Amino acid sequence: MSTASNAHDDAGQAPAEARKHTAGAYDVRTVIAGLIGLYGIVLTLMGLFANSAEDKAKTGDWNANLWSGIVMIAVALFFAIWLKLRPVVVDPVALEKEKGEGTSDGSDATPH
Repeated sequence: MSTASNAHDDAGQAPAEARKHTAGAYDVRTVIAGLIGLYGIVLTLMGLFANSAEDKAKTGDWNANLWSGIVMIAVALFFAIWLKLRPVVVDPVALEKEKGEGTSDGSDATPH
């Protein structure tokens, strides 16, 4: 006999072996987007507030920090959008299967 609480628990959840999740912060694109974005913000601010005539003379009369910072922010946004649109899905069943396989060189084998 099924109760209302049992029906609710079984209906809303998938079995443990079927659950998948994304890599999240462990995805390398997260680190790349963060670092390039941070450097882009710093360069953009330097281009806006610390731009001198000497700096412009060195770069052929254009604001290299400003434009490089803007491009870096655009690249960071590209990586962030890519991360949201195509996340890396981690399959726990495949991870458990790989744990039992060991390394390819046999370095984790137990001595007999």
